[in-house]
Amino acid sequence: MKPTLLATVLAVTLVCGMPASYAHTASASPATSPSQEDLQQRSVERRAVEAVVWGMPAVNFQLMLDAFIAMGGAPNQVIYWSRPVNWRNQTLTPNPETIYFTPFYDTTNGPVVLDVPAASNDGSITGSIDDGWQNAIADVGPAGTDKGKGGRYLILPPNYKHTVPEGYIAVRSSTFRGFALLRSNLKSGGDKDIADAVAYGRRIKLYPLSTDANGASETRFVDAYDKPYDATIPYDGHYFDALNRFVQAEPWLERDRVMIDTLGSLGIVKGQPVHLEEANKAAVERGAKEAHALIRLWTDEALAKSPFYDGAHWALPVTAETIKGMSDNFPDTNSYPVDNRAVMYSLGYFSAKQLGAGQFYLMVTRDSQGNALDGNRTYRLHVPANPPVKLYWSATAYDAETHALIRDTSWSSRGSNTPGLKKNPDGSVDIVFGPKAPAGQEVNWMPTSPHGRFELLFRLYGPEKAFFDKAWKLPDLELQR
Repeated sequence: MKPTLLATVLAVTLVCGMPASYAHTASASPATSPSQEDLQQRSVERRAVEAVVWGMPAVNFQLMLDAFIAMGGAPNQVIYWSRPVNWRNQTLTPNPETIYFTPFYDTTNGPVVLDVPAASNDGSITGSIDDGWQNAIADVGPAGTDKGKGGRYLILPPNYKHTVPEGYIAVRSSTFRGFALLRSNLKSGGDKDIADAVAYGRRIKLYPLSTDANGASETRFVDAYDKPYDATIPYDGHYFDALNRFVQAEPWLERDRVMIDTLGSLGIVKGQPVHLEEANKAAVERGAKEAHALIRLWTDEALAKSPFYDGAHWALPVTAETIKGMSDNFPDTNSYPVDNRAVMYSLGYFSAKQLGAGQFYLMVTRDSQGNALDGNRTYRLHVPANPPVKLYWSATAYDAETHALIRDTSWSSRGSNTPGLKKNPDGSVDIVFGPKAPAGQEVNWMPTSPHGRFELLFRLYGPEKAFFDKAWKLPDLELQR
């Protein structure tokens, strides 16, 4: 006699409801049941993926600080480039058309002062102060809190409760350490204008508040031009080493306490040395690689989902929710877009308090036909006349694998302040990307590597209303050969 359907369902329910060990004995095949070791390693691998995604902005910051220390710098000092950066700067999507000053602050022993000079005919600063999570604390310069008048920004440590002295612009950091990304704007790429921008930027000061009171406020600058400075993201065990260094130095934020156990299972525990069972190290490595693949997938989806112009491929692969959260330290208790945040900080570093006030970016990874940009092919970018910017625009090519400047290239960017850049009779500009310069177009040529894919960032400093209204449109790259 065949069992009824009800009897079959009851039998399955009873087995599924039994303890795992009994159910395995009663009905499961040993060949299909994961061992305890398999279960453990699967759990570690999943948690490694989540840790990479969650920790991306912190690791990004930590790697930049580590690279600075490796070249002889230290917290509460300023790294700068005495000329526009070349490919030896292997940070994520830097701009080779400006002069960078990056003060790294550390408030562990008390508040730190960042003194920004007033804008003048001699120069101006565009930039922001970020905490260690790269949440924007304040914008500085003409588009910032000081409105170009300059000012002494007093960076307060977490939970600082003392009275703030007069004469400072007080800003609070949620971490003890962080940095400011400051660009000393170039009038042109000529040697005199570069020297002027460097001289202006060296008016920046960074020092502990305690030394200001003692009259001993001096700033140490470290010139990194043409020196190796590598902060690319390592999707392997080194990622977790950097994450551990960050966790040991910084307080847990309330919104991130859910990650305490997750990191603990990966051997990262605050106040303790890293400890991970040998059997689980391979699972951590697999998790890091899987996270890398996942973030790349999310990046492609973000670029395809929200093009800046209808029918084109230029986009900003960062959602409005993420931009809002990064600028306000995620005040919405129902919003915490860590996935898109990972996309953002796998591609670049720093966030602005008001994105679009001082700068705006567009990214493209595909040509007008929707094909990935190939470094062994030649493309043309037509920049229409009268770009709506107050300062300048630039286009920069990056390695699509690392998101850093393409190695071993003579230059990486062309822009409106590039000396000798050729314009068409109507004022428009054509820039050529490829492994070899077309005859007669050397100045407007941007070299690429024939051994891989590349991506492009178009930057606008001082973007104007016509850009956001899309009255001026940047076309896609056209394949030439």
